[in-house]
Amino acid sequence: MNRKFAVVLAIAAIAVTSAVAGMKNPMVGGQEMYPTKNIIENAVNSADHTTLVAAVKAAGLVETLEGPGPFTVFAPTNEAFAKLPAGTVDTLLKPENKATLTKVLTYHVVSGRWSASDLKKQIKAGNGTAELTTVEGGKLWATLHDGTHIMLKGEKGGTALVTIANVFQSNGVIHVIDTVVMPN
Repeated sequence: MNRKFAVVLAIAAIAVTSAVAGMKNPMVGGQEMYPTKNIIENAVNSADHTTLVAAVKAAGLVETLEGPGPFTVFAPTNEAFAKLPAGTVDTLLKPENKATLTKVLTYHVVSGRWSASDLKKQIKAGNGTAELTTVEGGKLWATLHDGTHIMLKGEKGGTALVTIANVFQSNGVIHVIDTVVMPN
């Protein structure tokens, strides 16, 4: 390798390293989300997802979501849970309702790492709708809202808008949503 080429490569490496170092990780719930951490390690730091984290713990899903995955999690915020009828969250968190809670939570998880661009490609290929099979075994349908934002429709007809997309994790990706979608 000649000296001039080596200098050009070194300068390019410095430029790339500087650009990557200057990139910010996505902010969710007031905290940076790190792509080197797993779904649980990041979620516990989000002030907007304390209800979701409590529910995941109550359902016994922590180990699963710390596993290798990959998983795509449509993560409802605290405000999304607050939209449910009064008392719903408290009822779901009771030990005797663990099976129902697990069903609701796993309805928000899809196997694989589905970025927003992957979902948009599937929506386009599906003539405006992408059908997703959840870990719970149910279906979610993804469409585009206002031509740009991904919207989910659940089996009971409820919809949720993706408010923060592509929060990449070591074992998948999180898309923050504004509403809890309920399975059948």
